[in-house]
Amino acid sequence: MHRTAIITLKTLILALIALLLACQVFVIPAVAQQMVEKSPQLGYLQVPGIVVTVGFLLCVQVALACVWRLLSLVRASIIFRENAFRYVNIILGIVALATLLILGSFITLAVAGVASPSVIMLCSLGIVVGSGLALMIVVMRGLLRKASQLERDLAEVV
Repeated sequence: MHRTAIITLKTLILALIALLLACQVFVIPAVAQQMVEKSPQLGYLQVPGIVVTVGFLLCVQVALACVWRLLSLVRASIIFRENAFRYVNIILGIVALATLLILGSFITLAVAGVASPSVIMLCSLGIVVGSGLALMIVVMRGLLRKASQLERDLAEVV
């Protein structure tokens, strides 16, 4: 991978992490407050909503940090080492956790009776995308494992 591509990707990751952090600190509490002002009967969902949303964005930030580390391994030409699997496994766990957070939110909103059609569609989309992403990561991890084995075998031959 070209050095320029890695630097560009890392710059984008930094920008995204900073934007997500700004959302966690400023946007989410403001939106939650507006929700309570608009619908006071849903005030009991404000704190859990903030916690789950901040937790979801934290999952995204951790996954981005792992991608950063994997890019560093690619740059150093050591992506096929065992420590790369640790970051892939963390990403897989984080995607599963984020999907469970969406599922839990969907169930909570449905039980509370405030799941509008758009919320149902967004939660369904999040669950399907999260599940698909987790399965794709499992496949990619298998490919990484196979490539690592092939590199070790080639190193023994040479």
